[in-house]
Amino acid sequence: MTTPEPAVGPGAAVTYGCVLSPAELAPRALPQPRGTLSAFLADMLGGPVRTLEHPPGPDDDALFGEDGALALYCLYELHYRGFAGVADGWEWEPSLLRLRRDLEDDLDARLRREIAAADLAMTAPPRREPAAWIGDALRELVDAPGGPSVSRHLAERGSLEEFREFAIHRSLLQLKEADPHSWAIPRLRGAAKAALVEIQADEYGDGVQRDMHQTLFGLTMRTLGLDPSYGAYLDRVPAATLATVSLPSYLGLHRAHRGALVGHLAVFEMTSVAPMSAYSAALRRHGLPPAARLFFDTHVVADAHHQGVAADSLAAGLVRDEPALTDDLLFGARAAMALEDHAARPILAAWEAGDSSLR
Repeated sequence: MTTPEPAVGPGAAVTYGCVLSPAELAPRALPQPRGTLSAFLADMLGGPVRTLEHPPGPDDDALFGEDGALALYCLYELHYRGFAGVADGWEWEPSLLRLRRDLEDDLDARLRREIAAADLAMTAPPRREPAAWIGDALRELVDAPGGPSVSRHLAERGSLEEFREFAIHRSLLQLKEADPHSWAIPRLRGAAKAALVEIQADEYGDGVQRDMHQTLFGLTMRTLGLDPSYGAYLDRVPAATLATVSLPSYLGLHRAHRGALVGHLAVFEMTSVAPMSAYSAALRRHGLPPAARLFFDTHVVADAHHQGVAADSLAAGLVRDEPALTDDLLFGARAAMALEDHAARPILAAWEAGDSSLR
């Protein structure tokens, strides 16, 4: 006899007991270094808070270089849950912030080159107020022909082991889903603030822990036989994946980039429904139970509504109040799409070659 699948919605996850334990939610230890700077930080952050004298530069760039990207990720993580054994006082140590600023300058320059190389061009905006056309501009961007699709591969022919690898790649962002974008709440006003809070309330399960999207992704990982602990797979993911996590942190921690953070979130909401449906179909093809698919099925329902809110209330509301932020908003949208594409290509190339996409 087949057990009927539960309806997607508030309370649906309770059947599976998916609330993560305190140990699974707790900060993890610092990751293994990947070069000169990340090794220096691992050594310094494990000790008492103090001024960093002449820290070394990274062995590579801060966007896609393994050493630079990991170093920047670790500095950003100090503003989230931190690391086990690392004093909270490091978060605002001035010498550490100077180091982070240098890495961010490198990241920003490298990111703008990446966007230019991706040729994410858009039709010239009409001679109207940005609020009247920004939603259509974002739709034009997300509807343009894209690069390789991880979701399509997994839905049509990907193996279950490849899906586990995909879940590991996504875990660094999904287990803190909504947190980077919440930095924008106190930095917005009016209609844009209200629209963002509406989206974020859904992301946080409307105040119910078991319905938080972070929690639901932990359930997916547990059902796949993976460790749902926060940051458990930091040592396994490559720099291209780290870049997709560090980008919203970079935008969220700088008030000057609040427009770009809105653009980043808008694109995520507007490109979510079809991939989430494909991921759910992939798990169904492999015979995984409804618990494994609940995260994706929930997003199909929620983001069908969120995509309109993101384009027509959040983005339009922001540029109506602050039209000077229009270019920054479009920068954030382009950046999100460029980095997702860059991360997808080596994953799919590894799978086509019969290799693992993880470190």
